[in-house]
Amino acid sequence: MTPAVKLFWSIALLFMPFSLAWLLSSTSGAISLQSLTGAPVQFSIFLLLLAYTLLGSYELFFCKSNLRRNYPVLANLRYMLEYIRPEIQQYFIANNVEEKPFSRERRNLVYRRAKKANDTLPFGTEQEIMAEGYRSLFHSINAKEVREEHIRISIGGPDCKLPYNASRLNISAMSFGAISSTAVAALNKGAALGNFAHNTGEGSMSKYHLAHGGDIIWQIGTGYFGCRNHDGSFNDEAFAERANIDVVKMIEIKLSQGAKPSHGGVLPGAKVTQEIADIRLVDVGVTIISPAAHPEFDSPTGLLHFVQRLRNLSNGKPVGFKLCLGKKSEFLGIIKAMLETGILPDFITIDGAEGGTGAAPVEFSNRLGIPCLEATYFVNQVLLGASLRQHIRLISAGQTATGFDMLEKIIMGADAVNAARAMMLALGCVQSKSCNTNKCPTGIATQNPARARAINVEEKSVRVCNFHHATVEAFLELCGAMGYDDPGGLSPADLYSRIEGCLKNFDQIYTPLAPGSLLEESIPVEYEEDWKLASAQSF
Repeated sequence: MTPAVKLFWSIALLFMPFSLAWLLSSTSGAISLQSLTGAPVQFSIFLLLLAYTLLGSYELFFCKSNLRRNYPVLANLRYMLEYIRPEIQQYFIANNVEEKPFSRERRNLVYRRAKKANDTLPFGTEQEIMAEGYRSLFHSINAKEVREEHIRISIGGPDCKLPYNASRLNISAMSFGAISSTAVAALNKGAALGNFAHNTGEGSMSKYHLAHGGDIIWQIGTGYFGCRNHDGSFNDEAFAERANIDVVKMIEIKLSQGAKPSHGGVLPGAKVTQEIADIRLVDVGVTIISPAAHPEFDSPTGLLHFVQRLRNLSNGKPVGFKLCLGKKSEFLGIIKAMLETGILPDFITIDGAEGGTGAAPVEFSNRLGIPCLEATYFVNQVLLGASLRQHIRLISAGQTATGFDMLEKIIMGADAVNAARAMMLALGCVQSKSCNTNKCPTGIATQNPARARAINVEEKSVRVCNFHHATVEAFLELCGAMGYDDPGGLSPADLYSRIEGCLKNFDQIYTPLAPGSLLEESIPVEYEEDWKLASAQSF
């Protein structure tokens, strides 16, 4: 078909509805306002087909979309179906175990536990337990019950004056701004009800974090929100004032996060309201750019001096840092700096590359960073190898929704676990994946007050508490089923993965380090090159 013939038929098809409307509007074929308004059915059809003709004419000649120019009007059906594709996939097509990042099975488990509903599984597992990479545990005939003194942990090293008695499961970092005020308030009240901690995220502490008395972990990011000078540098006085609030139990320096490691953030000026400006200590209406790296230090030694500075300013509260593990030599540089300076963090939070409650560049989210389990194993081993592990607590974060998710991270070496997205699910998140649009249908990941009002703080805080309690219970039951009355006795040899048809534990998959082995002349080859490259003076 030549372009001229195609154009002729396109125009004919467009104006055919208009001709049909003309005929329907009056039996005589003559259109008049009186005849149209006197026949409402014909008038409605006339207007509908007229709109079809006008829209089609515009799209045929002026639209920028290729599809709409070739298939005017009808192509819009494609875009409408594409718009609701996630819902169609979620509700009608996906099975219970295939959705990402959280399957229907895992989401439903969170919902049921948050509501204190039946959380048992009928008719057997739907998991492919013989699949490559499938992880599992070996149970013991001599099942035990975890002793009361091991259900919580104390965080605070030799230089900490105010150690914190923490839950094994806490709320991971989510800033006010990334999530709504009602979501923040519900999470904090849930933390207060369940006696666990709530991480502020790098957006600093708002009145919503402080309204209900839940324990706070104050995260300090590269923008130093809530403790900054006008030029973006760190403000000691502003930090000390907020760090010494009673509910602030720990301070966390964020080096990087799983969703977008080594990537700064941008807060558009249009979103910097008076409330946000007061919380973050920035100017109203001015775009704020968080640098990718900290302005206050540029070396492992500098990081540790900053840790000590914050510990002093907070009068001895636990201070640690969070990172998504990347270049292993850089983390080993931090280990060398600990050995040289004698300054130790009270805790290290390990964020997995699979983490992320909000929006991130696709390339960063998909391709940068080391997954949580592997990163936790490595950090635990090198602390053992440097004879520092007994002084530093490890916290792991990355897709934690079940007791098994907690257990496998603690098996790898963590002392406690953080969860963010699962806590959002407990609030009512439906995994609509609209966190970056400000149009979250459940009122969680939005700053639109009309949407945020959907969260009933009193009701949802109870669900957060319920989910936390049930998940920790499941974790403790799994520990007992494996024959442990203390989760501290777990080791990587207790977790198995199917590799090439055989079950191997993680000490067989990776290389463990003996205590103090990094301080000896002979270092295992898997760690030797990175240890040689590591420097306490530079990253």
